[in-house]
Amino acid sequence: MTPRRLEKTTIVPLPLAETWAFFSRPENLNKLTPPEVNFDIKSPVAGVEMYEGMVIQYRISPFAGIGFDWLTEITQIVEHSHFIDDQRVGPFALWHHQHWFKDLGDGRTEMTDILHYQAPLGPLGTIADWLFVRRQVEGIFEARENAIKQLF
Repeated sequence: MTPRRLEKTTIVPLPLAETWAFFSRPENLNKLTPPEVNFDIKSPVAGVEMYEGMVIQYRISPFAGIGFDWLTEITQIVEHSHFIDDQRVGPFALWHHQHWFKDLGDGRTEMTDILHYQAPLGPLGTIADWLFVRRQVEGIFEARENAIKQLF
């Protein structure tokens, strides 16, 4: 299977510095992830701003109660510009998630997510992606956009 690419742009009604401050705290992922994913951060991240090399451990159950351990690493940070997280262990064969931030100059920030992912299991993963994985991933991004609208 060729890796899939998803891109989603959201306007956050906060200045860049405030937007960055929120998104650079891994503990805030819980506020942005839909409850049906059963997202649980296992690493002690409360009050910690992310840094390059930071490894974060999660437990997720997005598909009919099937649980997965997930380990991501923050591999790149350019403050107030972007950060990248890559899966090290987890349910995907590939997960490379770029988060880009752009000051719109009017008290708002444009946030663009670029995700490259690949379902596991070769041809079976391709079928799973076609049947439900892509919709699930897209749904998480849509739910996050809705959460941003409610939070801010």
